[in-house]
Amino acid sequence: MMLIRSIILLTYFLLSGIIYSQTTPSISLPIVTLMDIEPSGNISVSFTAPTEAGRALNNPTSNTSKWINYTSAIAPAGATRRITASVNPVIPGVNIRLQAGAASGAGGGTLGSSSGQVTLTTTPITIISGIGGAYTGNGANNGHNITISLVPGTYNNITAQTNTIVTITYTITE
Repeated sequence: MMLIRSIILLTYFLLSGIIYSQTTPSISLPIVTLMDIEPSGNISVSFTAPTEAGRALNNPTSNTSKWINYTSAIAPAGATRRITASVNPVIPGVNIRLQAGAASGAGGGTLGSSSGQVTLTTTPITIISGIGGAYTGNGANNGHNITISLVPGTYNNITAQTNTIVTITYTITE
């Protein structure tokens, strides 16, 4: 009888060890801060001359071909991220305006919010804020659509320009 009870107890302990075994995995999730503009390549926008004396310059059609894509994994209790934009050089008499649209596409998480339309200068200005742990999806039609428009600023500062290259710099930061 003792032998049977000992065998049953031994069997129980062996089985319970198999059924209730535990492991302690080590999990790592790196802090991630990635951003790019899609599709790659340059854009071209140009004013057109009026066809009648006394009329203003004709503003170019706004360009909406670019998208901001990002992936973000923040530190525990870390600050949300933001994306800024600046322009170099500034063209005297011309305002370069930029607006990031609301996030759309295949992403998820705490996607950022647009700051609305801003006029770019050489000083970075926030265009998207409140980015948490998130991803936008990759490529066009994912993330935040960018609208870039040109409008005359101060007419007495406008001078004729041909193929002036302007660089818009985007930065993602906390």
